[in-house]
Amino acid sequence: MCVYDASAVDGRLEWYLLDDDPTDPYDDDKPHEECGVFGVWNAPDAAALTALGLHALQHRGQEATGIVSYDGQRYHSEKGLGLVGEVFDDARVVAALKGSCAIGHNRYATTGETILRNVQPLFAEFVFGGLAVAHNGNLTNAATLKRDLVRRGCIFQSTTDSEVFIHLIATSRNATVVDRLIGALRQVTGAYSLVALSNEAVIGARDPLGVRPLILGRIAVANGETAWVLASETCALDIVGAQFVRDVEPGEVVVINDRGVKSIKPFAPTRPRFCVFEYIYFARPDSVVEGTPVYGARKKIGAELARESPVDADIVVPVPDSGVPAAMGFSLESGIPFDLGIIRNHYVGRTFIEPTDHIRNLGVKMKHSANRAILEGKRVILVDDSIVRGTTSRKIVEMVRAAGATEVHMRISSPPTTHSCFYGIDTPEREKLLAARHDVTEMAALINADSLAFISIDGLYRALGQDERDPLRPHYCDACFTGDYPVPLVDREAPQSPQLSLLADMHAA
Repeated sequence: MCVYDASAVDGRLEWYLLDDDPTDPYDDDKPHEECGVFGVWNAPDAAALTALGLHALQHRGQEATGIVSYDGQRYHSEKGLGLVGEVFDDARVVAALKGSCAIGHNRYATTGETILRNVQPLFAEFVFGGLAVAHNGNLTNAATLKRDLVRRGCIFQSTTDSEVFIHLIATSRNATVVDRLIGALRQVTGAYSLVALSNEAVIGARDPLGVRPLILGRIAVANGETAWVLASETCALDIVGAQFVRDVEPGEVVVINDRGVKSIKPFAPTRPRFCVFEYIYFARPDSVVEGTPVYGARKKIGAELARESPVDADIVVPVPDSGVPAAMGFSLESGIPFDLGIIRNHYVGRTFIEPTDHIRNLGVKMKHSANRAILEGKRVILVDDSIVRGTTSRKIVEMVRAAGATEVHMRISSPPTTHSCFYGIDTPEREKLLAARHDVTEMAALINADSLAFISIDGLYRALGQDERDPLRPHYCDACFTGDYPVPLVDREAPQSPQLSLLADMHAA
């Protein structure tokens, strides 16, 4: 059952989905996106650039979006529920966000409800002036910190873990905003990248293991000056005409102001554990993450999958859109022709159709349609990036069979997802993960495929250029495949009072 909450927004009563129904035909049964952050300093059209950057990062969060700008005297804010093009659909809205510096955020909720007060950037007035914060990731000790902050008299206005940063900064005894933020970062554990906007600077930070991405770019503006950009991915630089400078390093804080970019490294160096799922699914294919082009990485993963799990077939078909590069790599390596046997409808939104059992069974066709002319009479290899609950995979296999395929073999360009993510990716509880409850043979039967195979964890590392004999492995955070959580799960592991348990439940991804 879907659980909804009603909130009044501008005098209107609106309903927001709180709990995803695994049988919802409009749920694409993927690990849902994290969030996207963007910031710019010293650009005359900072808010407009931020809106464009958020458009490019729309794939990282579609529930809500917001921008906060600063004009040297006042902060301006616009936030709303929905896509970037829906919230910032009027040029006058963006024009009202005055100033030469701004930060923005696209949200997919991994903590807290989808209601307006949880939409970022979060803003507060402090003794040193205003500060806005936008955050991608999850804090694994947020509930513990929140309990302590509430005992100290802090009043939380949202249910998102990002507000912990605001209260840690507010209660700090440090003199400068940068020192206050660093003090907050020293108290949190988790996976995060964030951008912050103060009266004096735009600030970016990554967690010590660099699990979540953040990059730095620059734009040449009038009079030979430079505008600086922070973003989750390089595709956001491309849309605003910015030049990539470098990745913000794990554990690094960058302070951008009129004097340029200052790097601060408040944490002891440690071995990075960048999220491997960025290469498999999350990052946009035209982005470059941690020096590696995503599109090429996905083709290499597909080629490795073909070497590991070959099968006689007539055609390789991607499950669009995220399965396309891996399917191309599989086709090239195997010599089996690639074709678009499934067509995706890109214009699916929320539906007003009552989701009866019959409509639920048809619902997958709203997003995917079988190309009968390509599939009929063929032995088909379907290539997708992941299987989470398996509900959509089963419906797609059935759809391909109904279009006349004589065999359907499923190949997945990630290892089996056996563990939940607590670092900013919304995955179901472990008992709802198909691979946590069944072996591959059982999974194949459940999705009605003639065969099913996943790339191995060693094969994934080989495709990404990492030797399985490397003593420094793993190079990435691969907890969703291995259960090896590199950041302590403080809230989940600590003994909890009933009140803290409630907060942890609210926080859990």
